[in-house]
Amino acid sequence: MMTKHVAVLMGGWSSERPVSLSSGASCAEALREAGYRISEVDVDRSIAQVLAELKPDVAFNALHGPFGEDGRIQGLLEILDIPYTHSGVLASSLAMDKQKAKDVMKAAGIPVAEAKVMHRLNAAKKHVMKPPYVVKPVSEGSSFGVLIVLEGQEHPPQELYSSDWPYGDMVMIERYIPGRELTCAVMDGKAMDVTEIISTDHAFYDYDAKYAPGGSSHILPAQLKPNVYEYIQSLTLTAHKALGCQGVSRADFRFDDKGDGEGELICLEVNTQPGMTPTSLVPEIALEAGMNFAQLVSWMVEDATCDR
Repeated sequence: MMTKHVAVLMGGWSSERPVSLSSGASCAEALREAGYRISEVDVDRSIAQVLAELKPDVAFNALHGPFGEDGRIQGLLEILDIPYTHSGVLASSLAMDKQKAKDVMKAAGIPVAEAKVMHRLNAAKKHVMKPPYVVKPVSEGSSFGVLIVLEGQEHPPQELYSSDWPYGDMVMIERYIPGRELTCAVMDGKAMDVTEIISTDHAFYDYDAKYAPGGSSHILPAQLKPNVYEYIQSLTLTAHKALGCQGVSRADFRFDDKGDGEGELICLEVNTQPGMTPTSLVPEIALEAGMNFAQLVSWMVEDATCDR
């Protein structure tokens, strides 16, 4: 049997380039160990030409952020007729746009937080929502550009006025949900275990908490009442299907646990390109289910198709 040639796409030019390089390197190493022939591709604007010359059997998409997970690279791969991992054009585009994803999830019966989308300069002038609230770029990941406005804060974040603000002009103002940080993944059409994330010395699960060693600790499986645990799994699968996701995705939640095990549960977003670094959640969740990292990425390669 001929060894599959896999092009691992990583890097790119978004704010999440360092995360993508780390994810890509980890995936490439694991796939080599699993017996695949690997080409590591640091993606730039010549990617179509590079892929046309490489002629890989599969593209493993380890890109993060704009272009890599918003439907554009997916569309290019379909034009080039190269099977690829993760979600397709529409699901990637939908999930990357926080407001559109919220609209779709709400229509599917998934609880989401109230939010408004506006130009960052308007959001900087005065409070458009009673604090506490969160300011998020509409189309970024890894918590880049996320700002928390606390109760009693006199004015919105003045960083929004900055001439070198790198996260786009449109931002989402979203009600702040206190409580526990929870996440759940879908793989092969099934919801996996729920993880609780406890950030170490961080106000929320920000970039450093996600990717710095020791930035957070994970409780897997999360200690929740069985009905809450199963509800999160059900919502995760519903969100995955509602957005049209494929392969592996991950949904993030906040649970305002009142102490009696009951409380408000809100879905924050769905990530169609979950991180695959040594500290990432999906590899850890897969391992809990008995699948090591090499087996996980091998499954993703074998699951790849050209029309997702």
